[in-house]
Amino acid sequence: MECNCTKSEVNIYLACRKKAAVYNDKLNSREMAAELLGISVSTLANYELGVTKIVPPDSVVMMSDLYKTPELKNHYCKYDCPIGKGFPMAVEETGLQGITVRILKSLDDEEIKKMKKNLLTIAEDGEIDETEQEEFNMIVKNLETLAKAISELRLLAEKCQRGKGWIKLI
Repeated sequence: MECNCTKSEVNIYLACRKKAAVYNDKLNSREMAAELLGISVSTLANYELGVTKIVPPDSVVMMSDLYKTPELKNHYCKYDCPIGKGFPMAVEETGLQGITVRILKSLDDEEIKKMKKNLLTIAEDGEIDETEQEEFNMIVKNLETLAKAISELRLLAEKCQRGKGWIKLI
């Protein structure tokens, strides 16, 4: 099951439950889902209707596990957690082929050597001066791109480990 919950027009918690319901009939009703989560129906309704602005992290983890959607945790960390908002993190995986291409492109031997050399030059004196700032920002941007692709690969791996069946490669 691929759950691109973040692409839905509706609230992510509702979208993920509805997509999971395709494979688990018990999740078709809010009442049964709330029972399986150990929360009240009104609490789940508040999450799914956006009444509760910040869903408690333990509830997000329970929903992610029940719905088999690891991207739900990443979505919470990226958009709701005040600490995680600044970190490069995937909220959906785009398929093994795209992830692999981005990772391998980021790990080009010549680019890595150049980046290492430039970072060492910048770090030698322990300061980032005006002439080094642009190159330093570019290095950080490249590493953030790689970190996001790795995060997508981790989402894909978690889905595979949970026995979700085949994963579409394109």
